[in-house]
Amino acid sequence: MEEMKVPPAIKNSWEELLHRNGAWDQLLVIDDAENPALDEMMVGHRAIGVVYHPERERGNYVPTVISKRYNAFIYLNHTKALRPLTLVLSGGVERGSR
Repeated sequence: MEEMKVPPAIKNSWEELLHRNGAWDQLLVIDDAENPALDEMMVGHRAIGVVYHPERERGNYVPTVISKRYNAFIYLNHTKALRPLTLVLSGGVERGSR
């Protein structure tokens, strides 16, 4: 397991726009009829998944029309690395997820 530091979002990316709008956790329900401008707005959207290279940050962004990709979007302003769970089974035996 490796813990990585995620650099600040690139200027005018989807994540940077949400952070600039208000540095708090946000739930956006995307309704095309309510905001047709989202259908025309292409922005960079950071893709962090199984493979992530912080040293090549620009390559982690994909051009995205948010309303075409998502019906809803959860933005978390700050997160922490996940930790493996350890279960204690009957008899005191520990089972880790490693």
